[in-house]
Amino acid sequence: MNFIKRDIDLARSVAVTGLREPSPPARKWPITYDSVEIITVLADAAVILSTSIVAGICYHLYTFGAPGDILEYVGSAAIVAALFISLMKSREMYKPAELLILRTQVRAISVLWIAVFFLLAGAIFALKTGNEISRGANLLFALFGYSALIAQRFLWRRLLTEGMIKKRFSGRKIVLITDHSHSAESNLPHVLTSLGFRLERHFTLPPPEHGSRRREKIISSAIAYVRGSEVEEIVVGADLNRWPELRSLITELRILPFPVNLIPLGAVSEIFKQPSHTLGNATCIEVQRGPLTPFEYTAKRCIDIVLSGMGVLTLLPLLIIVAIAIKLDSPGPVLFKQRRCGFNGRCFQILKFRTMTVLEDGAVVTQAERGDNRVTPLGKWLRRTSIDELPQLFNVLEGSMSLVGPRPHAEAHDTQFDKIVRNYALRHRVKPGLTGWAQVNGCRGATPTSTDIERRVEFDLWYIDNWSFRLDFAILLQTFTEVLRCRNAY
Repeated sequence: MNFIKRDIDLARSVAVTGLREPSPPARKWPITYDSVEIITVLADAAVILSTSIVAGICYHLYTFGAPGDILEYVGSAAIVAALFISLMKSREMYKPAELLILRTQVRAISVLWIAVFFLLAGAIFALKTGNEISRGANLLFALFGYSALIAQRFLWRRLLTEGMIKKRFSGRKIVLITDHSHSAESNLPHVLTSLGFRLERHFTLPPPEHGSRRREKIISSAIAYVRGSEVEEIVVGADLNRWPELRSLITELRILPFPVNLIPLGAVSEIFKQPSHTLGNATCIEVQRGPLTPFEYTAKRCIDIVLSGMGVLTLLPLLIIVAIAIKLDSPGPVLFKQRRCGFNGRCFQILKFRTMTVLEDGAVVTQAERGDNRVTPLGKWLRRTSIDELPQLFNVLEGSMSLVGPRPHAEAHDTQFDKIVRNYALRHRVKPGLTGWAQVNGCRGATPTSTDIERRVEFDLWYIDNWSFRLDFAILLQTFTEVLRCRNAY
């Protein structure tokens, strides 16, 4: 039974939605809760196959007046289904708990569906087989398939919710044995029945102070009840802090030829809600996940390399012209280099076009102010248009920065702000960015007061907690508007 870590909490959340529990239905669905995952996989495969055939026939009938080669549509659907379903399954998007979260499902389907078609387009281009593929039919297939998959997710959410609230799932006959000490046990029978299990009997063990003889009597009664009955499974809900007593109970239940499943209750049960994986012969529990998964980190890094590389190539003439202008405008180097704090507090040298007559990079760094006489004549224009920040595209290519993230501060300012703002160091959980959520919300330029830096940090932490590819692209687009507005740029 796979509900111990996640499905129990899912069913409990559905059970307390505030809806009045209806009377049990006369007929249950001929599916179990545990079979939802495999049924969804098969349903996705069927949707992809059917939309491929429909799209191909519609396109060829409209274009050529004939339905075309159905085997070709089936072949395309098989490749797309294999890639898409594998990617969805690797991200556990077919788990019932995930199927109930529409936002996550829509986002995953959108990203992976587009990724699959881009991958296939790249493969077709590399193999030079484009003449044998109908682009119109495949574009129609992509549109039909995406729409049908999204519509199916709305249907699955409705069916899952109805099945759990109205107890329509079929399930195995079980006996429940719970510890007396937790209020959660009062809700556990309802949770199990909402998952489709048929609760035949519920035994509650007394506290130790009531004596071991009474406890043993109840355990013997439970064993006697199960023997000769049609019970198929035993579920034990108990606090793991009382493991010696629990181990004794499990030992006694071994006399029965049925599976025994444990549902942890109490504070210790929180650990079982965390993701886990094997590490050699040991089980490793992830008590805190990183801001980005390995897949998300790799994808974000690839986007950084591609876009920053394109930016350098496109803007190279402008960069050369600005470099020459700086040399002619005032004495000093073209580039300003300063140590900044990046990911995990690692120091790196940020690159900017020099806009001042000073190059501060020590224990004391004075922030630029409006009308600052240290700014060169050309530097005023460079700072106002944010062109002075363009050399940081090389920082992005190098890997010390990202296109989008919290803006890095000088080491001297980092030390100062860390003492003023609570959770300031959490900004270093991701790479610093060329632009960020704080910047597109007007938090640019100097931070003369603690309120200013607190507001900027608040935006940065929100970005880290709510990161998505869509948010990154939205920030990049808003950055162009923000540069034109020139707010706090001096």
